[in-house]
Amino acid sequence: MTDSIFSKIIRGEVPSHKIYEDDHVIAILDIAPLSEGHALVIPKEPAETIDTLSDEYAAAVGKVLPRIVRALKKVTGAEAVNILQNNGADANQAVPHVHFHVIPRFKGRGNPVQGKPDKENGPGLEFSWKPGTLTKEEAVEIGKHIKRLL
Repeated sequence: MTDSIFSKIIRGEVPSHKIYEDDHVIAILDIAPLSEGHALVIPKEPAETIDTLSDEYAAAVGKVLPRIVRALKKVTGAEAVNILQNNGADANQAVPHVHFHVIPRFKGRGNPVQGKPDKENGPGLEFSWKPGTLTKEEAVEIGKHIKRLL
């Protein structure tokens, strides 16, 4: 694994706006936020992608995420959040260390409305979701292979 900016933050070599830390997880405010309170939840294990993260550290992240969401919603007044985890370069993962974005969402502030960006109200998170179809046969086939591996 490469020595990422998150590795340096975890070791205390690079300053951050830390909002939470325990033996397994650190949470910091994003320095390029998409909204007020945008935070990153980062396991301390040096794993580049979620599939290489140990069950122990994955469980620790799963325990911390709801706590961070509750705190961010209370502090910012957001009624909704996006939790985003880009997993691999092809999924737009910019830092090669597992991390979860917790992005508070505010009606009318930096959110796309009806698929159109809200350019007048600052930064935000935009989605383009183009669902496909899944036949019963395809679901049975892929489901069989996934179950076998689990």
